[in-house]
Amino acid sequence: MNLDLSKIKKVFFIGIGGIGISAIARMMLMEGKQVFGSDISASGITTELENLGANITLGQAVDLIPKGVDLIVYSIAIPKYDPEFFKKLQSLGLKLLNYPEILGIVTADKYAIAVSGTHGKTTTTAMIAKILIDAGRDPSVIVGSLLKDYKSNLVVGKSEFFVVEACEYERSFLNIKPKILVITNIEPDHLDYYKDIEDIKNAFWQLILQTENVVIYNGNDTNISTLAREYKGEAVDYIKYLEKVPKLSVPGEHNRMNAAAALAVADILGIKEEISQKSLAEFSGTWRRLEKKGETKEGTIIYDDYAHHPTEIKASLQALRELYPKSEKKITVLFQPHLYSRTKALFDDFAKSFKDADKVLLLPIYFAREAKDESVSSEKLVNAINKTINKEGDDARAYPDFKSAENAVVALKLGSKDIFVTMGAGEAYKISDKVLKFT
Repeated sequence: MNLDLSKIKKVFFIGIGGIGISAIARMMLMEGKQVFGSDISASGITTELENLGANITLGQAVDLIPKGVDLIVYSIAIPKYDPEFFKKLQSLGLKLLNYPEILGIVTADKYAIAVSGTHGKTTTTAMIAKILIDAGRDPSVIVGSLLKDYKSNLVVGKSEFFVVEACEYERSFLNIKPKILVITNIEPDHLDYYKDIEDIKNAFWQLILQTENVVIYNGNDTNISTLAREYKGEAVDYIKYLEKVPKLSVPGEHNRMNAAAALAVADILGIKEEISQKSLAEFSGTWRRLEKKGETKEGTIIYDDYAHHPTEIKASLQALRELYPKSEKKITVLFQPHLYSRTKALFDDFAKSFKDADKVLLLPIYFAREAKDESVSSEKLVNAINKTINKEGDDARAYPDFKSAENAVVALKLGSKDIFVTMGAGEAYKISDKVLKFT
């Protein structure tokens, strides 16, 4: 869609607290536009936007949209999960764009570096951004988390470079026309939308075909390698950069892989290796990506992690075991499964993903407006997990609500030999914030 954003003066964002949409809202505030928005609940992100000048209302209704709005930007989930509301939006006769569409517009005239993949997008995007910033390339950045150095999901630079996280859900990333495309991995996910792994690969193939300069890919991933061999343009396997990855402050083989991808991008852009390596060595991670939140007075170390796919869970727990061997610390995970569809489709993989944990507590599935599916539940997943981590079957337990899980965490009486990790794309982190006093 062709849209001259310079002529847009007043914008309304639906789901303004979302990590992607909020970045666009920040950008428009910085450009002096009037920003209004709504969300189901308040958050740190909505509070920060209000402090920057946004006018935000809680709820979701057409009546919340003020008069004189030039553009409405909405979450991609709206048409699927609230079709009646979306029909009302369409009837207003105003310009309507979803988040992927507006992202495509703001990056259209830039040197876009898009980071895609089932896992690792956020950290890889943040690593690439830090290298470019440290190298003086002055990029703009939109990332699906908060960059620790900026406490923001947005960096607005003055150069042509724009580093952006590119999500595959509903083929959202096809709104972007990258100059450089990074693909970290391709695995089954979002199976509420995609038919199967071949359908997912087809979406990535379409993104590859609209990449102008170079595709940087994980040669250890069979699904990607198949596509890379078919690609007629320049393709670079970032595995060869692994040996150049410096000692990182963020643990885990998955982070070393992310760093290798970032080094490959830097090399393509002609950034000196010593600058890139120094930048990566100083990289401290991002919000909710195996983020060390603090320590209690009893000595329990608290982490929070966004992992909500079996591969991500395994990678995060393996990374923690690098730091804290089983002989030294016990790891307790409080996990909230994300979506009935994902839990059901990847059930067996979820059951096997907690082997590096000593104890697993499960919250009810975060359904995100999906219809309830009685065929899958946290209780059923607990039974499967127990068969993999302890034959006696009592190291994983499910709780019917947040309050009972809070009580269970308190009853654990965690001490100096414990690591406590909240995990998932939902709101599990709120429990440690509420019941554990840490600094």
